[in-house]
Amino acid sequence: MSPRLLPSILLVISTVRAFQYTELARYIDSHQEEYVELLRDWVAIESDSSNILKRPELHRMMEMAAQKLRQMGGTVELVDIGEQELPGGQTLALPKVVTGQFGSDPNKHTVCVYGHVDVQPAKLEDGWATEPYNLTEINGNLYGRGASDNKAPVLAWIHAVEAYQALSMELPVNVKFVIEGMEETGSNGLDAMILAQRDSFFSDVDYIIISDCGWLSRRPALTYGTRGNCYFFAEVEGPKQDLHSGVYGGTVIEPMTDLIGILDTLISPNGKILVPGIREAVAPLSDEEWRMYQDIQFDMENYKNKIGVTQLMYTNKVDLLAHMWRYPTVSIHGIEGAFSDPGTKTVIPAKVTAKFSIRQVPDMDPAMVKKQVTDYLHSVFAKRKSPNKLKVTMVIGAKPWLADTQHPLYEAGKAAVKRVFDTDPDLIREGGTIPIARTFQDVTGKSIIMMPIGGFDDGLHSQNEKMSRYNYIEGTKLFIAYLNEVSQIQKTSV
Repeated sequence: MSPRLLPSILLVISTVRAFQYTELARYIDSHQEEYVELLRDWVAIESDSSNILKRPELHRMMEMAAQKLRQMGGTVELVDIGEQELPGGQTLALPKVVTGQFGSDPNKHTVCVYGHVDVQPAKLEDGWATEPYNLTEINGNLYGRGASDNKAPVLAWIHAVEAYQALSMELPVNVKFVIEGMEETGSNGLDAMILAQRDSFFSDVDYIIISDCGWLSRRPALTYGTRGNCYFFAEVEGPKQDLHSGVYGGTVIEPMTDLIGILDTLISPNGKILVPGIREAVAPLSDEEWRMYQDIQFDMENYKNKIGVTQLMYTNKVDLLAHMWRYPTVSIHGIEGAFSDPGTKTVIPAKVTAKFSIRQVPDMDPAMVKKQVTDYLHSVFAKRKSPNKLKVTMVIGAKPWLADTQHPLYEAGKAAVKRVFDTDPDLIREGGTIPIARTFQDVTGKSIIMMPIGGFDDGLHSQNEKMSRYNYIEGTKLFIAYLNEVSQIQKTSV
């Protein structure tokens, strides 16, 4: 080929791709009512993975997702991932994982889209303005449990593939799906499934895409990191039974007093973690990160108003974002065994258990954090010279995940956002934990990108969760554009 012809050929290819995108985008716009109705059907299923009484609904949700992929002509499997053991020793079947495949051209990249279709609990009496399992549109927002987390994003990916099929356009890449039903309770069984299929289902996967997250502001975002999580139980046990505070108060050293005393040593009033060794392990904030945070669109006043507080821990954007995303935090979540019902009860609890977590960041190691926290709390407790017994247990040890924003996956993401939204995306991290990202990275060795379409005000896990119609439809176009951009990554970049 003559070098002089190359620019002309590239121009023709670019023109064809632009035409294809325009046609696909028109198709999406003309079918948005159909997409909203399908989301309504999915939201109607109470696929609450935390409630074992809802397990039949969860099985039905997985079958519905599988059936949708089958209708599109995909190669679909419902993968058995075993059972979960309940506190009483009984076992309960876990919802099967749905895998699907569209295309197997060895000359194309293969992307794997991960999502989940289980949801957090929701009841009207919790403070919802609408029935949580009846998708309700108000002022362009689609309210319903699971609408944003994560049913609409999963459907948007499905709609993206379906649009290519409907217009008889060849998919620019091979697309695989992994859809699970236990994400909200820890993705039980999924790690083992990924490991078991590393050399089969995942063997030809080049890139993994996760859309289980949201924007930071009204500007679209690409997510390149999440914090991990170490979750602890600290149990203090004293008398053999609960005691009457009038009869026994002042004669025994109360477990609750001990527990509150040691909890108070975890963190200072200004948020400084007091456990030795933790802050020293954190990767320092680089100059490049500082500059990235400066450019991110984020309104601190809106943030305060959104969560209903008058003061934040930090007074400037960079410090706040850094402590939200890339520094560890201690949060005390509750005390089990304490009296918490309405009214009064004069009891000295015999045993109380505090639940707290420490969000993990690079270069922290959960195994080391477990030792640091356990040793520290026992040393603090020993100084109290209490006859009570302390037991510290780490029940979750999820590692953080961090991607390279210079990877071609992110360059493709920037180009796709620019095409659909005519703006550059914010590059952000998530303060929360998405353990499956680290599992995919460690087990498969594949490169990962998080591409959210959820809004900053979607209310994930909260009352009145929603997905805006705009984000749902434009997000579907984003996924279409992204598949095209990924197809242009040179094979040598993999």
